[in-house]
Amino acid sequence: MGLLDKEFNDGNIVITKTEDLLNWARLSSLWQLSFGLACCAIEMMAASASHYDLDRFGIIPRPTPRQADVIIISGTVTLKMASRVKRLYEQMPDPKYVVSMGSCSNSGGPYWNYGYHVLKGVDRVIPVDVYVPGCPPRPEALLEGLLKLQEKIRHEKLTKQTA
Repeated sequence: MGLLDKEFNDGNIVITKTEDLLNWARLSSLWQLSFGLACCAIEMMAASASHYDLDRFGIIPRPTPRQADVIIISGTVTLKMASRVKRLYEQMPDPKYVVSMGSCSNSGGPYWNYGYHVLKGVDRVIPVDVYVPGCPPRPEALLEGLLKLQEKIRHEKLTKQTA
């Protein structure tokens, strides 16, 4: 009598693919590294407070990039800060994700045209997975962005396709 011959009526057995199980584990325990640079950082801190409770989504703040899965860049990234952002990103273990929060980190914000010192988007130095628009975006918008990131992780393939 094999495993497929038995009936599973009590609901205690779950059958799934290993890839789905690993993706579920990764999306359910995102460890965030917050990198707040300007006014968007206030909204990011509000999203981390008890009123919005990021812990219910499995998103836990970490103090070091070596323990983080996702980095949230919020605020104006200057050219001097760009090398620091890149260094933090490189110190994160794989798989790693980036959330760009606010107009300044997305595209330079109101300073992009006349500010010679402002990076015209953090995606010029590190790859961005989710953009959260706004100036500054509300904490709900950051929550929406993090949920979009979780949805992206849910559908990731763990194996690389070779041509």
